Amino acid sequence: MSSKTPDTIQAGRRRLAFALPLIACGLAVPAVQARTGIHQASRTLMGTRVDLTLQGKDTAQLAAAAEAALAEMARLEDMMSRYNNTSALNAINLAAGIQPVTVPPELLQVLLMAQLASQASGGDFDATVGSLRGWNFSSNGNSIPSAQQIAAQLPLVNQKHLIIDQRHSTAYLSKRGTRLDLGGIAKLPILEAGMRRLQGMGVNNAMLNGGGDVLVNGQLNGRPWRVGLRDPRQPGKLLGVLALNRGFVAASGDYERFVMRDGKRLHHIIDPKTGYPTHGPHGVTLIGDDLAAINGLGTAIMVAGAAAGRARVAHLAGVDAMIVDADGELWLSPGMEQSLQKV
Repeated sequence: MSSKTPDTIQAGRRRLAFALPLIACGLAVPAVQARTGIHQASRTLMGTRVDLTLQGKDTAQLAAAAEAALAEMARLEDMMSRYNNTSALNAINLAAGIQPVTVPPELLQVLLMAQLASQASGGDFDATVGSLRGWNFSSNGNSIPSAQQIAAQLPLVNQKHLIIDQRHSTAYLSKRGTRLDLGGIAKLPILEAGMRRLQGMGVNNAMLNGGGDVLVNGQLNGRPWRVGLRDPRQPGKLLGVLALNRGFVAASGDYERFVMRDGKRLHHIIDPKTGYPTHGPHGVTLIGDDLAAINGLGTAIMVAGAAAGRARVAHLAGVDAMIVDADGELWLSPGMEQSLQKV
């Protein structure tokens, strides 16, 4: 990060490097030495590094399963990425205001999740936020739209513009210029698809990490997987460790991809109601084993704010959360407080 430029840019992606038995989200640690019955694989997918750690008796089986899972996740990324001009998602975007588009079943399910997340959050999550095309926080550079650009594009942001016909497997954006961005809701289903592929090949002890979003199943060396939670107030440090045999750990925050402009932090999570980056919590981490319950929830809480997020989590069975609000105050749900182990 350079101090010589007027704008300070941070465009890194959340990463996870392995230090068995501790999985420390987002911290760079030395590579693991090869161990009997453990296979690791990595690939750049979904704009970040996806890491797999598998354990079983047959190392050849583990290697084959890892490649199959990575290939499946890459296939789904190609389908759902707005950065891929030929993706099924962009076919919907290009046909906005013109005609419905037949979509693959995997994409249809994610679009239905996006609708449900929007309805449950009162519009705090909205996949049509992709219509705000002036914001760019990529590692290749950054851009900030003008107030005039945001005002012109904001009417395009409305989940009601997305019309899904499950019977005919079609999706239609009813307003010309509306664009979908599934960045806030596609990653967890893609990780889950990778886990299903592993299990279908007989691998039941696995951890998948996609840039800080983690999915685990089974055990490592006969013990639960250990996932370290970063402190959004000090991203280089851990708040504690979770021990899990099954489920998701999903993180959202303003500390990964952002630009400092005139003393203000502008980051990649955009409020669909204003067109500008959120001013809510610094970070949200969710744990749960029900994909539908947590998918899109972190983004919605970042938009709605810490108080609304606490209330929302309190009414969700099987979901626990850590929320660090805009003032740096840390809140843990009762289940998170009980589960989080000190390091």
